[in-house]
Amino acid sequence: MSLLEVHNLTKYFGGLCANHDISFSLEKGELLGLIGPNGAGKTTLFNCICGYYPVTSGRVIFDGEDITHLRAYEVARRGLARTFQVYVASGDLNVEENVMVGAFMRNRSRMRARAEAREILKELKLEPLAQNLVSELPVAAQKRVAMATALASGPKLLLLDEVAAGLNPSEIDEIMAIIRHIHEDLGVTIILIEHVMELVMRVSQRVIVLESGRKIAEGEPQVVAKDPEVIKAYLGERYAKEQMETST
Repeated sequence: MSLLEVHNLTKYFGGLCANHDISFSLEKGELLGLIGPNGAGKTTLFNCICGYYPVTSGRVIFDGEDITHLRAYEVARRGLARTFQVYVASGDLNVEENVMVGAFMRNRSRMRARAEAREILKELKLEPLAQNLVSELPVAAQKRVAMATALASGPKLLLLDEVAAGLNPSEIDEIMAIIRHIHEDLGVTIILIEHVMELVMRVSQRVIVLESGRKIAEGEPQVVAKDPEVIKAYLGERYAKEQMETST
C-alpha cells in the first residue's frame, strides 16, 4: 500500500483551474521532486493534499485513510507536515520555542516538547541558535528552523516548499545535506517543490512536472530532464544542452 495516493485531483478557484485531474502515488521512503514553472499549480497541490484548500473533485488517501475532506490540523495530526514558501516567524519566540510548536502536535507536556525540540535542533545543527529570535536570523537559518518545526511534529510525510529559494550556492549545499539527512538517516518520506534544478536532480528519486495545472511528465530525474515537453514548458534548451554535456 502506498503512503500517499492522489486520485484525479482537481481544484478550481472560480473559473480558474489550478490543478486538473492530477494523479500519482508515493511509496514510503521515497523522495519525490515536484517541479514546473511559476503558476503551474505546485503549491496549490500541496495545499489541497494538506487540507488548506478544499478540493473541487478527486481524492487524497494518506496511509490508507481518505483525508480528502479533513481540515489542515486533522491532516497534520495524522503525520503529514509541510513548510511554506515564505516562513513567517513569531517575533517573540526564539528558535527552540518555535520548534516546540511542532512538538506540541504530539505532546502536551512542555518538558517533553522542549526535549524533543532540542533533539531536532541537534539533528539539524541548529543548537547554537536555540535562544535566538527566529525573526532576526538570516533567510537560510529561518528555512532550517521551518524544517525543524515541521520535523518536530513527527511526520510520516514531509512536504518542502522551495526551501532553497533565495539561497546562495553554499547555503543550497547545506540545505541539500539536511534534506538527505532527514530522508536517509531519519527515514522521513519527502515531496520537494523546488526551482533549483541542481538540488532536485541530485536528491530526488522520481520527479513529477506540472504545467498550467496539469501533470505533463513523471519519472526518474535524468529521464524527465530530456523530455521534449518538459524542456519546452520549463527547463529550456540551454538547461537540456548543459545536462547532455555533463553526461558525456
